[in-house]
Amino acid sequence: MGDAAETSWDEKSSLSDSSGKPSATTPLLSSASSAIVDVPTHKDEFSNLASEDAKILREQVVIPPVKTNLFSVFRYATASDRVLIGLAFVLAIMEGAVKALMPLVFGAITETFTNYFRGFDMNNSTYDEHSHFSAYNSSIYNSTAYSSTDYFDGFEYISPDDFQRRVNYLALFFVYLGIADFVLSYSATFLFIDRGEVLSSRIKENYLAAILRQNIGYFDKLGSGEITTRISSDTILIQEGMSEKLGYITENISTLVTAFIVGFSFNYKLTLMMMSIAIFIGVAFIYTSGRMTRYFRLSLEGSSAGGSVAEEVLSSIRNVHAFQMQDRLAEKYSVYLDISEHWALRAGIAVGAVTGIMWLGVYSDDALGFWQGAHLLARNEITVGQIITVLAAMVEGTFAITNITPHIRSVTTGMAAANKIFTTIDRVSAIDTYSTAGRKIEDLKGDIELRHVRFIYPSRPAVTVLHDYSLKIPAGKTIALVGASGSGKSTIVGLLERFYSPLAGQVLIDGVDITDLNVKWLRQQIALVSQEPTLFGCSIFENVAHGLIGTKYETASLTEKRELVTEACKQANAMVFIDTLPEGLFTNVGERGFLLSGGQKQRIAIARAIVGNPRILLLDEATSALDTKSEGVVQDALDRASKNRTTVVIAHRLSTIKDADNIVVMRRGEIMEQGTHDELIAKQGDYYGLVKAQTIEAAEEEARADRERAYVEDNVEMALEEKVIAMNDLSQVKTANTLAPINTSASVFAGEIEEQARKYTAWELVKFILTLSQEENRLNLIGTFFSTIQGLGYPSLGLFYGRCVQAFQAIPDYDYMLREINVFAGLFFMLASVELIASICALGIFAYAGQKLVRRIRIGTFMQIMRQDIAFFDRDENSIGALTSTLSRDAQAVEGLSGATFGQIMNSVMIVISSIILSLIVAWQLALVCGACVPILIGAGFYRFYVLTLFQEQAKQSHQVSATYACEATSAIRTVVSLTRENDVIDHYHSTLDGQIRKSRKQSNASAFLYGLAQGMIYLIMALAFWFGSQFLKTREYSLFQFYVTFMSVVYGGQAAGIIFSFAPDMGKAYQATANVKALYDLQPQIDVWSKEGEIPQDVEGNVEFRDVHFRYPTRMQVPVLRGLNLTIKKGQYVALVGASGCGKSTTIGLIESFYRPLAGQVLLDGQDISKFNVNAYRSHIALVQQEPILYSGSIRENIQLGALEPVTDEQIVAVCKQANIHDFIMSLPDGYDTLCGSKGTLLSGGQKQRVAIARALIRDPKILLLDEATSALDNESEKVVQAALDAAAKGRTTIAVAHRLSSIQKADTIYVFEGGVVVEAGNHNELMAIKGRYYELVKLQALEKNA
Repeated sequence: MGDAAETSWDEKSSLSDSSGKPSATTPLLSSASSAIVDVPTHKDEFSNLASEDAKILREQVVIPPVKTNLFSVFRYATASDRVLIGLAFVLAIMEGAVKALMPLVFGAITETFTNYFRGFDMNNSTYDEHSHFSAYNSSIYNSTAYSSTDYFDGFEYISPDDFQRRVNYLALFFVYLGIADFVLSYSATFLFIDRGEVLSSRIKENYLAAILRQNIGYFDKLGSGEITTRISSDTILIQEGMSEKLGYITENISTLVTAFIVGFSFNYKLTLMMMSIAIFIGVAFIYTSGRMTRYFRLSLEGSSAGGSVAEEVLSSIRNVHAFQMQDRLAEKYSVYLDISEHWALRAGIAVGAVTGIMWLGVYSDDALGFWQGAHLLARNEITVGQIITVLAAMVEGTFAITNITPHIRSVTTGMAAANKIFTTIDRVSAIDTYSTAGRKIEDLKGDIELRHVRFIYPSRPAVTVLHDYSLKIPAGKTIALVGASGSGKSTIVGLLERFYSPLAGQVLIDGVDITDLNVKWLRQQIALVSQEPTLFGCSIFENVAHGLIGTKYETASLTEKRELVTEACKQANAMVFIDTLPEGLFTNVGERGFLLSGGQKQRIAIARAIVGNPRILLLDEATSALDTKSEGVVQDALDRASKNRTTVVIAHRLSTIKDADNIVVMRRGEIMEQGTHDELIAKQGDYYGLVKAQTIEAAEEEARADRERAYVEDNVEMALEEKVIAMNDLSQVKTANTLAPINTSASVFAGEIEEQARKYTAWELVKFILTLSQEENRLNLIGTFFSTIQGLGYPSLGLFYGRCVQAFQAIPDYDYMLREINVFAGLFFMLASVELIASICALGIFAYAGQKLVRRIRIGTFMQIMRQDIAFFDRDENSIGALTSTLSRDAQAVEGLSGATFGQIMNSVMIVISSIILSLIVAWQLALVCGACVPILIGAGFYRFYVLTLFQEQAKQSHQVSATYACEATSAIRTVVSLTRENDVIDHYHSTLDGQIRKSRKQSNASAFLYGLAQGMIYLIMALAFWFGSQFLKTREYSLFQFYVTFMSVVYGGQAAGIIFSFAPDMGKAYQATANVKALYDLQPQIDVWSKEGEIPQDVEGNVEFRDVHFRYPTRMQVPVLRGLNLTIKKGQYVALVGASGCGKSTTIGLIESFYRPLAGQVLLDGQDISKFNVNAYRSHIALVQQEPILYSGSIRENIQLGALEPVTDEQIVAVCKQANIHDFIMSLPDGYDTLCGSKGTLLSGGQKQRVAIARALIRDPKILLLDEATSALDNESEKVVQAALDAAAKGRTTIAVAHRLSSIQKADTIYVFEGGVVVEAGNHNELMAIKGRYYELVKLQALEKNA
């Protein structure tokens, strides 16, 4: 893939060098980078304008910065919240102090042990420098002469009974510490989590309220996903930063401070010496963890950029299949994966360094503490107990430093997120919908006047949209605004709704300047129906009832509201289909109304607009996206709705506005002419030109009404017929011999892929991972070796610690003690160095191997997804969002069984195994008792993580519900503010969040309880170990060496091994993700682009034939689409397919492209069944131009090259661009063919994109050209240019066009009229007009012929 990447990726791209590999100088790979692309220095975009103009525009978009600090996140805390948060801080400080008090008990008990053994040896005179411990002497032990406490040579000697009493007394302190730690950590954690949840919910509410009050110009400057990210991600970051993470920081700071206090109060000299290590470790840890975070962020940015490419590709999968772009787009995706891998590898090494530095600190503390402590002891400046206390306190302090850093990152991230959110909350909106200021006109008539208005969009300050614009709209009249895209029609609607402020002039309603009117009241007098109607995820009834907000019926009873809604739906011609729905008015329309068709949504939007009986109705291209029949019904509804109210209509289709009282023709922000339809036609000016472009003439109103009635009757007839045909079809399907196998393989993914994934055994998945990571398996073995060395750290600690403590019992033989301590202090330092190197090597190697695996899985999954046939992508579960997230999530999750996680798991496993083996060898009885407690310790940790994961999953789902609701409202902001739904949205959002808080309180309580239990359990196990061990020490069955080796290995080792369960969620996710990836790898599509099988079409001429084709979409098997389709297309013919929505036109195109296989019948190319051909060889002769032109990020040249199967020359590209009527435009651009198109071609207009798409289709010199509504989304002027390009492209090849606008296909050789999945008429335009059948009706509906 490396070589191909050169040609497929932008030579000018900032993300790759000429080799196609990530360049070290690219923004994403440069060490100074903080973003995906270099951000230009800020420039005031309004500086070229007059100061007054700049001020008006600036206040609509500028977001003044806000200063935030740690306490800003608590700005919505009430007095009781402050008390509870204060209490949580106090409890966390106390808990931290408890941890630092443990060394006091530990030191005291160790001193008791050494004194007891030293006294015993002295009294028995059995000690010599060569023996490490004496044999048990029962006569001495049982001697009554042995006093309970004696002093000999200045040292204290303790009797066995007194020794046991002292140990029991001190062990109880561990119990007290355990209980205290449990109560304090449980209470503090619960309070922090609970208040964090409550306060972050308030921030969410205030943020949403602030968003809904912003003027529309603010949204024009925001990225589409930014508000969604703020609500769904940033508020969670704030919550993390202000809840338990803040508690952990407070607790660790308290531990650090108390540890130093303990140390200084016992021996300031030793504490000062050991502080040097703490400071060094602290600085090194902060530096390396900072680098680690930065590398992870840069890696994430690389994969996010790759995710954008993947999303771009998957959202245009039909295009990818049609042009066989899979490999070239995979290479493009691969470039970003290289970037992600580059930084993730460095992050892995940094993780190793962070871990290694922590152990370097801990073991260096032991080395320095014992070495210098022994010298101070020899000079009688310190006692054994004080050495152990200071040493243990300093180790606790070191752990506290390393624990603070990751949590500080959460808090600072939360503060950064809070800053962005508070910036919006504190922004003063230029047009404030919540303001109560402003007049309200008592008896509004609806007279509108625009007087000398000049307007510029704040987001496009270089373009003046309206120049000195004046227009009067009398009350109760219908006025239509027409003109090319960009002429300023929709701007008038935006100004009337007060979405924007004009720079000069006035907008008046009933003679009052709208800036003097109350914003909310004004919007309640106006109803808006847009081109893309936005419905909300609730019932039809609720959607329509939203139109009653602000009217006297807002608080009416349900019965009253229902009557009003029903009446509005009847007027909007919507009850016809609502009555057929199972739940009628109370049918849920789905998110953004996706469960309804375009025409149905539009009619509900009209009902919503008229239910409140507004004085002013604004219709912004309300029918442009509909087919002829749907348009007819909706237009009729609009005509009824506009009676007796001031109506402003914007339309591209001029047939919809010929009855308007006044038609205003606009061009570039100026009025060119105005008058009625007949007056303007007579003038033969701009309007006449537009009409001619659509070849429209007037048709009688009565005739249209008749047609509408006939259509409604027809519709009912078809609905009845549908049931019969469906039943007949199903019975025929069972017996038909020509049936092709129904594609079920595609249905495996998503819903059923999980079922498939569950069938894999653990061994199958391990084999799968081993196969995938075959190239790195040798590296993994080396990594395992280093992990083993890492894991031996705790047993080594036990051995060295035991020997150092035992050396103290040699006192008063200080020379022997110092010799022993010096040796083992040196070994401690050696252990520190080995652990540092082993950690960096182990985690670095695993990170390298893990990242290679993640990259391989990502690219493999991406290729595998692109390999699937189109039926796979039709399933709801396989939405672009779901697949993109699978791509990014599953590959990353698999790292939970590889990479750094695998390294930590291996480390924990080695600690457990080596500690248990060593302790069983040294002191098996103590090892068994202490070892039996370790599963309890580990179990508490595991169960907490298990519960936490479960809770997080539930919390994520409930957060998703509230986030989805908030995002739905903000993405439809124009609809929300025009309906003045702001308070309604916030109230609903508040109740959703309230429910979440109540639900999660129980979960937070359980999580905090288990956390407290795990914390307190450590001290209880220590108490047990010291008490039980003392029984053996008292009788001399075990020496100090044996006790400390076992204690350190098992108790501390078990505690460290418990960290393995912090990876349990990762391991669980990795297991599921691996199963998902394997299931996808095993998925075989029915139409397989990887297959080499099938015949290669020879000498293709371009004859296409459908022979009795039956088809149903695999996702909608109950709906017949084609029911025995027969049609023949000769080579070189221009054939058009026309008919109402849903009649099977686009399905026919899909079958020709071999996106699907027919259930019965055959699709033939030059007399051969296309299912017999090799799919890639067959598709190489076909090119597709769709309704929505699809371009990819990269240059115009690259986009055109994507259509070719072989490398093409610049001359060939220029030739096809001339054919596509786009060459001159490209050459007018500064960068010519190297001009970047932007993501999904956003930097080009619709017409320009469409012509580039035509050039891409022509570069492959296809025998068959498929045009699927290639001009329907364009305005008149763009349509003319694109249509000319299409007519030129069609010459000399078979062309099959689907069209709604019948004016675009009048010249076709044959027009096939579809209805109900079959051809009902065929012939050229004149022949079909003569028949006066279905085609004639469609033409009449569009009023295409004067004398039809």
